[in-house]
Amino acid sequence: MGRGERDVVARGTRLFEAARAVVDDHGRAVEAVRAALKPIQDAAVKRELDAIPVVRLQDVTEGRLRVGSVEKGGLRTVGSVLEAGPYRLRQIPGVGQHTVDQMLAAARRLSEAVYETVGVHLDVDRPEPSTTALVVALHVLVEAGPDARRAVDRAVELSGRVGPLLDDARLVTGRLRMLLAGREKKARALAAVTALQSLVDETERAGLPELLAQASVDLLRGPSSDIAAWVDFELRSAEYYSLLAEISGRRPDVAAVEGFLPDEVAERVRVQPLDDTHRRVSLRGYQAFGARFALAQHRVILGDEMGLGKTIQAIAVLAHLAAEGASHFMIVCPASVLVNWTREIEARSALRVVPLHGPDRQYAFADWKERGGVAVTTFDSLRGFPVWDGGEVGLFVVDEAHSVKNPNAKRSQAVAGWAERCGRTLFMTGTPMENRVVEFRNLVRMLDGAVADSLGEGDAPAGSVAFRKAVAPVYLRRNQEDVLTELPSLQRTDEWEELSASDEEAYREAVRAGNFMAMRRAAYARPEKSAKLERLREIVQEAAVNGQKTVVFSNFRDVLGVVREALAAGTGGSTAVFGPLTGSVAAERRQRIVDDFAAEAGPAVLLAQIQAAGVGLNIQAASVVVICEPQIKPTIEHQAVARAHRMGQVRPVRVHRLLATGGVDERMVRMLEDKTRLFDAYARRSAVAESTPDAVDVSDTELARRIVEEEQARLGVVRKESAGHP
Repeated sequence: MGRGERDVVARGTRLFEAARAVVDDHGRAVEAVRAALKPIQDAAVKRELDAIPVVRLQDVTEGRLRVGSVEKGGLRTVGSVLEAGPYRLRQIPGVGQHTVDQMLAAARRLSEAVYETVGVHLDVDRPEPSTTALVVALHVLVEAGPDARRAVDRAVELSGRVGPLLDDARLVTGRLRMLLAGREKKARALAAVTALQSLVDETERAGLPELLAQASVDLLRGPSSDIAAWVDFELRSAEYYSLLAEISGRRPDVAAVEGFLPDEVAERVRVQPLDDTHRRVSLRGYQAFGARFALAQHRVILGDEMGLGKTIQAIAVLAHLAAEGASHFMIVCPASVLVNWTREIEARSALRVVPLHGPDRQYAFADWKERGGVAVTTFDSLRGFPVWDGGEVGLFVVDEAHSVKNPNAKRSQAVAGWAERCGRTLFMTGTPMENRVVEFRNLVRMLDGAVADSLGEGDAPAGSVAFRKAVAPVYLRRNQEDVLTELPSLQRTDEWEELSASDEEAYREAVRAGNFMAMRRAAYARPEKSAKLERLREIVQEAAVNGQKTVVFSNFRDVLGVVREALAAGTGGSTAVFGPLTGSVAAERRQRIVDDFAAEAGPAVLLAQIQAAGVGLNIQAASVVVICEPQIKPTIEHQAVARAHRMGQVRPVRVHRLLATGGVDERMVRMLEDKTRLFDAYARRSAVAESTPDAVDVSDTELARRIVEEEQARLGVVRKESAGHP
């Protein structure tokens, strides 16, 4: 046969080998995780079994097993029974072979149950050789990301198609074999060559060889150091724990993941495809189910508890619909989270983002209509845009949807108008709306009038099975404790806010004065129009609705005073506010304030100056932490967060750092992050760094001087001669 046929076989062989290499590389990476995980799991299981009294074996055997003789023999726990083994057990007076067999069988059943449920906690502040090995192994797969997973899936599929074609087509590579082959084999070989050429051409046009090659490189590349792996884990712990749960097989209860939906709804969701072509983030199992729920049911409320990644699920839905050909999407949200939405979509997907905000929003709206993409706007701005007719909008997303529960409000009417015209609508809220039936019904009515009518007219808490079944077609809620089998102990979120016009004016005055400290707190100088303060109130309110306590840190006493007044006015006294803890408060008094905060029966807020409360106090009653502005010294932030995130904390801690775009906050974050992240992560694990944080931070004065000069140049302002140095 000719050179052309042999060339096709050679190309097919290279493609097949590349596919098999990716599968093998991924398999080795997964096995490395399993190998690192096993000793940690074994040690955790042993600790659990060593704490279970031997009398529990009677429960397993429904009381048929007598353990008195074993206890007298010194074996008082299930772990000690398994460690003793049959020979030592048989030596105990009064224990026969039948009892030994029963006892060991019962102990093994308990051991298997513990093995299925025991959790693995990766303590970033106390790394050990075993946990470091696991984090390093996980880092390879996390860093390879969704593209590697996509490449492995394509490689498995491709191997199954290319392998059989190569088996038949290889006949053409030998002239003599081809001459001696029968007519049927020749025909099959030529048909295989034709099919193989078509398949290879198809994969090359789709860029699959490059995807496979990059995946192999990523799967073989390890972290630059153990410290780098731990730092990455600290930044992306949710992805590490998600992967760990998947590989270990320790998945949360299926019913909890599916929000305890009725079988007929859950089954429809399970079979819903989810395309990840335009997505740049991996999903946890419950997140994938949430995205499928929105796709399968078309018009829904996603009511997951705060911290479960509702934004990620919405982006997954957008990416899937874009892959199906949808070109225009609309997201409406509070102004305080508009920047976060924009950044998340840019970071987590390949979709175009168009903010519809500010004085040029009408021009941006016209551009979005013409070119498509994901439009992100605020409730107030939405009212100024005409509602499209037909199915032009592939998905209409409403974040913080509980804020449109009043049907008489103009913002609610604007949202209802868009929801009515859009075939697919996704409402998102972390507030458990099902406990406020009247308000909940108002939201549901925007999505499905028939379901709203089925909820009845009462306003009592509705936790009944009948209620859950009635709302199942439109409502999905999961709680952290139900779906996170290995809770990330610390979740950090940078809350980027766009300054209001009033904020900008105050900031410009501080820059003109060359006053670095005034620049840092300018976002709170005019409380009535403060974007940061509005976001802080939202975080505190949502935490309160979920029964959680919040600690608010700031470097500045006057900022804490502004926060106290704003919270007192915003909550109407329903949430207790303690503090502020400042440097002028005696140490004994500080601890009493913390104790009173912890003893408060309901939601509460503790205000604290970050340097005064950052050392020596335990604030583990708080599971939500707000940092009002970035700190010059990263160690101060770390130590303050550690007051809440420490031994004794039973809930994951969520840290919200409030940052303003375009000014001093952005410059501080950028300048400090690149230079100090790895070194600081190493240094703060040492006793020296904990006792002398000044030793590992960059110069305050130098940093302040550079930022002031850069901001004056950016804003084109001339420094006042009378202004003091920062």
